[in-house]
Amino acid sequence: MPNDNKLVSIFGGRATAYLAEKIAESYGIELGKTDILNFSDGEFQPSFEENIRGRHVFIVQSTFPPADNLLELLMMVDAARRASAKNIVAVIPYFGLARQDRKDRPRVTIASKLVANLLTASGVQRVVTIDLHADQIQGFFDVPVDHLFASSIFIPYIKKLNLPNLTMASPDTGGTRRAAAYAKVLHTDFVITYKQRSKPNQVDKMALVGDVKGRDIILVDDIIDTGGSITKAAQLMMDKGANSVRAVCTHPVFSGQAYEKIENSPFVEVVVTNTIPLKQKSSKITVLSTADLFAEVIKRVENYKSISSLFKFDESEK
Repeated sequence: MPNDNKLVSIFGGRATAYLAEKIAESYGIELGKTDILNFSDGEFQPSFEENIRGRHVFIVQSTFPPADNLLELLMMVDAARRASAKNIVAVIPYFGLARQDRKDRPRVTIASKLVANLLTASGVQRVVTIDLHADQIQGFFDVPVDHLFASSIFIPYIKKLNLPNLTMASPDTGGTRRAAAYAKVLHTDFVITYKQRSKPNQVDKMALVGDVKGRDIILVDDIIDTGGSITKAAQLMMDKGANSVRAVCTHPVFSGQAYEKIENSPFVEVVVTNTIPLKQKSSKITVLSTADLFAEVIKRVENYKSISSLFKFDESEK
């Protein structure tokens, strides 16, 4: 039996209130009322300003820095549990600390596993997120994880561009699988770049694997942080004879001089989603909304319908 919408409540943390409101609107209900009590020393206390006893509560909050965003989500989950919510689902558009998913050197934390433990301990019964940096992070949770893909948003947009000589590309070897998946659906070739780093956020060497001459390139990535790697890759493509270069990226972290690098890059366009709010506008950056996708997933969670079917493309269509 489908669940009644009256049993569903959608709330937003402060970092992602703009997106939570759009998700609630797309779902067809009003965003739930919350309040934050702020103390003079920086401590804060979130609260639900309406009855949620016996309700299915969806809390929307990305966990990008500062760490207060993660803490606020944990506290809201705890408050919902103590207020006798029937089900508590954390909708995390951007899962922060996902790049710390393994011990890549001695004596370091696996922070994404720590976050999974904290969320589970706080009372989360399900997690909904999109384009995790590493698929294996799903295994860090002991509760169900609905891992969504921004390809369902990007691929229709790419098709509308009608690029005559489309070729997908990955800015590094780690993204090869992602670029190959896009290329398969779009019936085109793909190329990759190989990069070497001496330290985080600094690329020393970059090489191209594949032919881009006369091609319209679209680089695919899950995160753009400082913009160094992807803008270097774009310049490399142009130097090798590409006709044009664009990028699609789910999470616009855009730290440091990322905006400046993108503006000064050969990119025609950088297409991102609204999992993280932009700090400033750019003529080269286009933002696509994830609100309808998250709203549809919430409906399917409530009505026990398939979510994976949202990401099955008809590969016979060109």
